[in-house]
Amino acid sequence: MKHNRHWKEKREKKSFLALEDGTIYRGYSIGAPRDCLGEVVFNTGMTGYQEIISDPSYNGQIVTMTYTEIGNTGINQADMESRKGFANGFIIHELNEPSNFRCEESLTDFLKRQDIPALAGIDTRALTSKLRDKGTLKGSICVAGDTAADKAVEQACAWEGLDGQDYAARVTCKKPFTWDETGELTCSWGISDTLPPADLSIVACDFGIKWNILRQMRLSGMNVTVVPAKTTAEEILAYKPQGVFLSNGPADPAGVKYAVETARTLLGKVPLMGICLGHQILGLAVGADTYRLKFGHHGCNHPVKDLKTGQVEITSQNHNFAVDLNTIDKNKIDVTHINLNDQTTEGIEHKQEPMFSLQYHPEASPGPHDSAYLFDRFRKLIEEA
Repeated sequence: MKHNRHWKEKREKKSFLALEDGTIYRGYSIGAPRDCLGEVVFNTGMTGYQEIISDPSYNGQIVTMTYTEIGNTGINQADMESRKGFANGFIIHELNEPSNFRCEESLTDFLKRQDIPALAGIDTRALTSKLRDKGTLKGSICVAGDTAADKAVEQACAWEGLDGQDYAARVTCKKPFTWDETGELTCSWGISDTLPPADLSIVACDFGIKWNILRQMRLSGMNVTVVPAKTTAEEILAYKPQGVFLSNGPADPAGVKYAVETARTLLGKVPLMGICLGHQILGLAVGADTYRLKFGHHGCNHPVKDLKTGQVEITSQNHNFAVDLNTIDKNKIDVTHINLNDQTTEGIEHKQEPMFSLQYHPEASPGPHDSAYLFDRFRKLIEEA
């Protein structure tokens, strides 16, 4: 019989996930020994769990991996997407011991070191089916052993959730910094042995930015200064940037009204690009509305159609909110991309001003590289402005 150091925990299954609708899923703890609350979502990626856990966009969420076996590649510092793990919690079905030559740390050791509660042994197929049918639900991971199931359900119901909340302020950098001026970080990551000169000055607003976004902009010859989420338009323009980037981030775009006002002020003064939350912020800045999706888009296999070229890209996505197609002013804004699964808005551009944004993640990590060209499109937009 194959040895499994978690056999005792699997047998006892004292830890559990409680959902706000009263459903209980039992498993065993593989992470930090504490309880947590969060919005339970599912991610359809077969791998990339390290990048998912360290993506600041997942702050406030308990991420369920739909793929059955997780953990075989372990953890390594080179594949981090931010300074630490940001997901509130993590749920898997079967835990694998690491067996990859790049592994520096096991998934369980990483989760414990990052203070992230996690469960294995969960029936993730049943949990995913519930979330797909009922929509995103608030949940409570209980591993400490002193919380009754009915009490955990009450706690999940009472949690404030993500709607209207400003999570960008929780995950953003504390002070401005310049990304990888020498190019050593980008090259050592294995993207390229040679980089173009960084001859464009860019300011990136950090609402929860991923490092691979910064790597890709550096690959496109951009010298990027990253600034905190609440940096004003006047402070941004003081850097004299040739372009401004609005990053991805967690939670509800309606909760970051200061960012919407900043984007509205910058529009027409400097070329703009937005991704994910940055896309939603720009949508609000030009007068559209946003709304909550039933269970969100989380995964590496979402088909998106470019309405101008007819090209279909397979994309990486992570968002619970979307720009309302019916509220977009077609006189000044073109809808450039749609999701082929549910026809939601995936891209917009301004007809008069140098601005465009995408709901999906062209930098991937994890995911396909179909959309990586969009960073060069940002460069071209700046050069032609």
